[in-house]
Parts: sequence; structure tokens; C-alpha cells
Amino acid sequence: MSEPRVNTEVFRAYWDFAAERQAIFERRLAGEQAPWSEDPILRSYRFCNAFRAADRVSQELIAVAYADPGLAPADVFLRTVLFRLFSRPTTWALIEGEVGLLTTESFDPKLLGDRLETAHEAGGTLYTGAFILCAHSAYGYRQKHRNHLALLDAMLAAELPARVQDAEDLGEVYELLLAWPLIGPFMAYQLAIDLNYTTLIDFDEDEFTVPGPGAARGLRKVFADLGSLSEAEAIHWLVDYQGRCEAELKIVPPTLFGRALHAIDTQNLLCEVDKYARVAFPELRSNRTRIKQRFEPDLDPLPLTFPPKWELRGLPERTLPHMRAA
Repeated sequence: MSEPRVNTEVFRAYWDFAAERQAIFERRLAGEQAPWSEDPILRSYRFCNAFRAADRVSQELIAVAYADPGLAPADVFLRTVLFRLFSRPTTWALIEGEVGLLTTESFDPKLLGDRLETAHEAGGTLYTGAFILCAHSAYGYRQKHRNHLALLDAMLAAELPARVQDAEDLGEVYELLLAWPLIGPFMAYQLAIDLNYTTLIDFDEDEFTVPGPGAARGLRKVFADLGSLSEAEAIHWLVDYQGRCEAELKIVPPTLFGRALHAIDTQNLLCEVDKYARVAFPELRSNRTRIKQRFEPDLDPLPLTFPPKWELRGLPERTLPHMRAA
């Protein structure tokens, strides 16, 4: 097996970015005033956190999954998958505003479809722009949201939550999700990770990964040559490199309250470094040439909500009480 060959300057920028983006997160948690970085690119443009679970929408999703200790496995599945398909907290608020705590018993695709359609016709946005979702009428509806509600209804009818719970590894969870209409490879992987945050399953996040388009662009910039590695193997190579990073680059890789970067975080970081490189290394051409979103400080932080099973240490006081490790 031939080793990959890194693009030295961008490879260092990848680790610098990871460390500094997490440092920004920690400075904000500590109550420091903006600006939180001396890096002009990080000060000017919006980037996701180094750790996927720390991003605002993932934070909302984890809170949704752990909203009530009495939730049954099928309820956890329903809430997690439905939240991620929309990935918009305001849409979730509309859903629970209509039915209360969403469970398999209160889930009514027709009622919710009508409510969301009314909101959409009034000018509301139902979906995030972060994911490109399959939008064909797999279940016979013209409106995308009705097809997604029908998808969840069919998944529950097929007892997919129990099949996911019985899976032997994260790859099997991915394949179970990928088999369904409206779920492409990237979304199947994202949903598998989301479900792995919950009480439903608990697999090693580093055992399986699926590079998305942004991660693939990032790999082409960070590496001059992948050698004999596949894109997924190159992500695992970066995960393993954390143990050598400080000694070889004199950069301390970031941790999330003691938790190291995992494959999903590395996959996301590659997407963000692809964006960062559009400004820092404009000579590295790709099909994306600019960063779309400018940075605007949000001074109203969410309570932190991480899976209790991670047993993170040193969480700040505003972490939701039921999220803290015992």
C-alpha cells in the first residue's frame, strides 16, 4: 500500500483551521468578546465548528432526541430522522406546536403535511440549505415535505427502528437507510451518525465513513496524491494522524471536552477547509470559487447538548442538566 502525499501548505492549514475553529468555540463559551480570532478569513466568513455535534443544528437535534426519558426507540428514530430531513428548528417548532411532543402515537402525516403547507404558502422556509435532498415524488405528492412525512410513515410501518437497533455496525445502519426512497448516500450517512448520537445505537464513529462532495473537494486540496488510499481511507488516515500532529507539525489537535476528532468531524472539517482554501489558496481550483456566507456573530448561545453516553468532562454550567455525565 502506497502512502498518501500531502499538499504541505494546505495540510498544515487543515490542522491550523481545526485547532483555531475549536479555539473560537471555546473562547465564546468562556464569555470572551468578539472578535474571537486573529485569522482574517475566520473573522470574515461563516464556518461550521470543528466538531459536528457542536454545531447549532446538531445541538438542536441531540436535544430533540433526548427531550423525554420516556421516549420509546421508535419515537427516538422518528424524531431524529424527521428533524434531520428538515434540519430547520423553526420547522420542528411548527411540528410540535401542532401535535405536542412528537411520538409515533402523535405522528399524523396528513395533519402535519397540512400545517407545513400552510406555513410554506405563507412564505415560510421549511428546509435548510445545508443539504441537497432528493425531491422526487416517491410517495405521489407534489410537495417535498409531504413525501418526507410519507417516508417516515413507511419506515415506521416497516419497523425500521427495530432493524436499525438490531444492526451489527454503523455500515449496516447506513445500508438500511440508503435502501429507502429520498435517501441518498450523503444523507444516509448523516442520519446514521445522528442516530448514533441517540440511545438507539452506539457504534464506533471511526469504523465507517462516507465522504460527501465537499469532503472530496477538501481531500483534493489537502492531499497532492492519495496514493493507494480511497477517499474514505484518507479520512481515516487523517483521524489517525492526530496522534502525530503535535510532534510533527507542532499543532495540538482540538478536542471536545476531551473527545478527539472522529471520522464524521474530519469529513466535515474537509468541507470547511475546502471553503477556507477558496480564499487562502485561490490557485487551487475547484467547481466552487467563493464562500457564500459572511460571518455575523450570534451572541445568544444555545445550552450545550451532547450525548450523555460520551461522558464528556468539564462541560460548562449552561449545559442542560440531563446532558452532563454523572
